[in-house]
Amino acid sequence: MPLRVIVTDGPTADCTYAAALIDQRSAEHLLADKGYDADAIVTLVGAQKMSPVIPPKSNRIVQRKYDEHIYKSRHLIENAFLALKGWRGVATRYAKKASSFLAIVKIRCVIFWTCIL
Repeated sequence: MPLRVIVTDGPTADCTYAAALIDQRSAEHLLADKGYDADAIVTLVGAQKMSPVIPPKSNRIVQRKYDEHIYKSRHLIENAFLALKGWRGVATRYAKKASSFLAIVKIRCVIFWTCIL
């Protein structure tokens, strides 16, 4: 389940907030999709003593290596987003204010946590 959520406007690229999402987090690996394959993000992840498990974009001149076996577990992340969007209010962004939308997402995450534990 998510530990940190940032609501952005529609056209903003997700990777622009990667530093804020992983700041002061400790983990062995950071799993992300190709959209997060940027040298700045990979460097930041390495500086925080994490191993980046991010597949390289096809247009990279020098293709980086990543652990494909660990990356396969990323489907759990996708399943969490699928379950989150299963709630109509989140999927359609029914709440127009960012604060209301964030509250809905947090409530949904609390429901997940209580059902899992």
